[in-house]
Amino acid sequence: MDSMRQGLDILELAGMLQSNFAWGSFVLQLIDTHCHLDLPEFDADRDEVIARAREAGLVNMVTIGIDPATSANAVALAMKHTDIFATVGHHPHDASALTTKGLDRLKRLAQEPKVVGFGEIGLDFYRNRSPRKVQRDCFDDLIRLGVELGLPLVIHDRDAHIEVLEHLRAVGAGLTGGIIHCYSGDYDLARKFLDLGFYISIPGTVTFPKADTVRDVAAKVPLDRLLIETDAPFLAPVPKRGRRNEPALVQYTAMEVARVRNMAPDDLARATTANARIVFKLPEGGAGS
Repeated sequence: MDSMRQGLDILELAGMLQSNFAWGSFVLQLIDTHCHLDLPEFDADRDEVIARAREAGLVNMVTIGIDPATSANAVALAMKHTDIFATVGHHPHDASALTTKGLDRLKRLAQEPKVVGFGEIGLDFYRNRSPRKVQRDCFDDLIRLGVELGLPLVIHDRDAHIEVLEHLRAVGAGLTGGIIHCYSGDYDLARKFLDLGFYISIPGTVTFPKADTVRDVAAKVPLDRLLIETDAPFLAPVPKRGRRNEPALVQYTAMEVARVRNMAPDDLARATTANARIVFKLPEGGAGS
């Protein structure tokens, strides 16, 4: 795919979306399967962010815990809003800080009725903020706990593709399956995760001009195993790249995924929304309060 042509396509898409949002004539019914609404970046305008997501057509948002404290915050936020659900977990960046007490707290939080998944857990060999051995041991403990709880796993994988796959296989993650969040590998790797029972979640990076590998994956993953996400407040899509991301902007990701799959955006929205409801066991229904 020509990167310059891709950049023009995204700018044309941006103009269309902005015009339609302004007039309320273009709304895709979507679920943002991965955002971090509890983080400080949203403290000043969290209610407005949630309201904009609903106005943009989102029927659900899943806010993701990255340690025991943020997991508790995610659960509390989900309890306040009928259309927001939560996961609990511990990010590999802070693997060194996970204690037995922390694991116990995650286990307790996972019993809350609005908790629909276990994560964000995984390996991050790009930043290496915790030693790799510590990350590996922590990941195994968290996989076991997630499987014990019977919750779908929400997996972080950065520059650790093969090791993440090997750990998931070795510790029995196929018993629960889950989501490879913010997918960054190629399609051959995606097929291995699919074979293990995981869904592939495409983030806003699919709109970046040089993201040909992500677009290739978005085009090839079976439609019934495809999800979309923002990872807000991170990774805002073009044309908002470099700014704070938020759930409403998942529309840009959906439109680009529909384009590379050569399908109608509303068909893509129906499929990914149905997939999110299946993997997270979400109830039917629209936006709430």
